[in-house]
Amino acid sequence: MRTDGHDLRHHGDAEVRDDGSALVDLAVNVRADTPPAWLREHVAASLAGLAAYPDGRAARAAVAARHGLPVGRVLLTAGAAEAFVLVARASKIRRAVVVHPQFTEPEAALRDAGHVVERVLLREEDGFRLDAAAVPEDADLVVVGNPTNPTSVLHPASVLAGLARPGRTLVVDEAFMDAVPGEREALAGRTDVPGLVVLRSLTKTWGLAGLRIGYVLAAPDTIAELERAQPLWPVSTPALAAAEACVSPRALAEAAHAARRVAADRAHLVAGLEEFAGHGVRVAGPAEGPFVLVRLEHAAAVRQRLRGLGYAVRRGDTFPGLGEEWLRLAVRDRATVNGFLRALERALATVSP
Repeated sequence: MRTDGHDLRHHGDAEVRDDGSALVDLAVNVRADTPPAWLREHVAASLAGLAAYPDGRAARAAVAARHGLPVGRVLLTAGAAEAFVLVARASKIRRAVVVHPQFTEPEAALRDAGHVVERVLLREEDGFRLDAAAVPEDADLVVVGNPTNPTSVLHPASVLAGLARPGRTLVVDEAFMDAVPGEREALAGRTDVPGLVVLRSLTKTWGLAGLRIGYVLAAPDTIAELERAQPLWPVSTPALAAAEACVSPRALAEAAHAARRVAADRAHLVAGLEEFAGHGVRVAGPAEGPFVLVRLEHAAAVRQRLRGLGYAVRRGDTFPGLGEEWLRLAVRDRATVNGFLRALERALATVSP
C-alpha cells in the first residue's frame, strides 16, 4: 500500500528475506538469541494439546493479573498487528488521526477498512516529540506509539494521557515498552484515562514473531466490541501457552534484565555512531527503544553497501515524515555492533564524495 510515496506495508523483515537471509540482522526489531530455551520447551509441550480447540481463559487471566486488571479488560490477539485491524474494523470513526513517524500498520489497517486517515507529522527539529496541540480537537481516534517505532522516542505518559477526550478512542502502541527499563511512561494498567486502548506485543522481547501473540488492554465495552470483530479461536494453543509463560514472574524478571542490557548496548551503539559525525551521521534522540533512527547523506547507497558487507539495516523512507536519508538500526550485542561499525566505516568511505 503506497500513500504519498510511502510503502505502508514495507517492514524490516523484507530486508532479511531471500538474498538477505544470510545477513547480520539489524533490520528487524526482535531481540536477538530468542526465544530462550525454557520458552521454546514450554511452547513445545503445548503441542500435545493441538487436537483440542484453543482455550484462552488461563492466558487471559495471567495477562490481566500481570497488569492488575480484571479479565474483562484484556483481549488476546494474534500479535499487535491484529489488534490494529480489529480497531479499524470495529470502531465507528469520523476523524482518524495517526501520529507519524510511527509503525505504519495502524494507518494501513484503517485505510483498508475504508477510513480516511489524517497524519500528524512530528518534526526532526523537535526531536520527534509530540506536540499535543497538533492533534485536531475533534479527532475521535488517535493512534500513537510509545516508545515510537522508528524514532525511539519515549513520550511522557502525562502527555499521552492528556490526549484523552470524551468520545475519543486513544490507541497507544506499547509494543516495545517492555524493552524500556522500569517500563516508565507506560499507560498499560491505567483505568483512569477515558477511551484508552493499549496494545502490547510479546513477539519483540521474546522472539515470537513467527508465533503471533499480543494483547489489548481497554475498557470492558471496548474489549467486547473488538472481540466481536475477531474470528473464532484467533490465538493458537502454542501462542496461548507462550502468553501465559511470558507474563510469569520469572519471565518479567528476565525481561527487566534484558531491558537494562538493551539500554547499555544501545548506548554503545549510539556512541559508536557519533564517531561518524564528520561523515554527516546524526542519531535522533535521545533513543529509548531497542532501535535507533539515524540520518545520513546517501543513506540508500550506504544501506546497499552494508548489504554487500554482510549487514541488513532498515530503510526509513517508508515511514511518513521521513525521507531517503534515514535508516533504522536494531540494537544488538556489543560484538555485533562493533562489527557493524567497522562495516559502516567502510561503507561511508565508499559512498562519500
